[in-house]
Amino acid sequence: MTYTSDNNLTILEKLAQGDVLISDGGTGSYLQDNGLGDDDPEEWNVTHPEVIKSMAKAYFDSGSDLVLTNTFGGTRIRQKHYGFDDRIREFNINAVQHAKSQSPKGKYVVASVGPTGEVLNDPLKENPVDEIEMYEAFSEQMAALAEGGVDAINIETMIDIEEAKIAIKAAKDHTDLPISTTMFFDKGPRGFFTMMGTRPEAAVNELHEAGADIVGANCGNGISVMLELARELRKATNGYLLIHSNAGIPVLKDGAMSYPESPEYMARYFKILVEDVGVNIVGGCCGTTPAHIRALAAAIKRS
Repeated sequence: MTYTSDNNLTILEKLAQGDVLISDGGTGSYLQDNGLGDDDPEEWNVTHPEVIKSMAKAYFDSGSDLVLTNTFGGTRIRQKHYGFDDRIREFNINAVQHAKSQSPKGKYVVASVGPTGEVLNDPLKENPVDEIEMYEAFSEQMAALAEGGVDAINIETMIDIEEAKIAIKAAKDHTDLPISTTMFFDKGPRGFFTMMGTRPEAAVNELHEAGADIVGANCGNGISVMLELARELRKATNGYLLIHSNAGIPVLKDGAMSYPESPEYMARYFKILVEDVGVNIVGGCCGTTPAHIRALAAAIKRS
């Protein structure tokens, strides 16, 4: 494995030459630590630009090769809950530009695209979101992200494989960028499933067929469970694999939610993910901090 920083290569070209890439840590938990309450996180791209910039800088300074934009809820379907569904282009472009303003030479800014929060064709709703509305919402976001100059698209925390495939199609139709897609799996008595009942092997196959260049999992689990899941995902694909792990399951401590897994603890498992499982992109999700990324970088770059 190598750790080059050739600025002329795309993310996929770096992976093709054997590079292991370090992603960033949690976005939502970082913003909460810096004052975000019940506000719209994406609105902070306009109202709190210095916090968004400082987040990107903190992760790049800690060793991230790629940093995600603050656009997880950047579709009009999600933004409608805050009354900002007419500001999609503004929020997404600002997010990209804030992160890119902090990006060192040879590093990447990757768009975070989360689920809409709606169940596709929900039979319990009078006017459910259908495939066309969902595709249009993702398309609007993808176009804005591409206009902002993002380097790749990361469709993440998906629980419905059909929604994930709609998002992939929107990304492919409106950008020419590399696409990674990660699902949110729970572990039960019968193994790993998404909330909609898709197993890891089936998810990997369907995501690749839909056009994802990189597949994997994020959120929901601590690092030891993510290692187990990564092994199962690796058995299902020889392609590029991405893992973003939570810093454990949050617990209530002194009246606030706290994530229990330390940077040092997670770093040991990140090293196994890279060296034993062959994960190509590693990083954190909820509760992980710049300190976690710094420990991760130190662990794998000593290899």
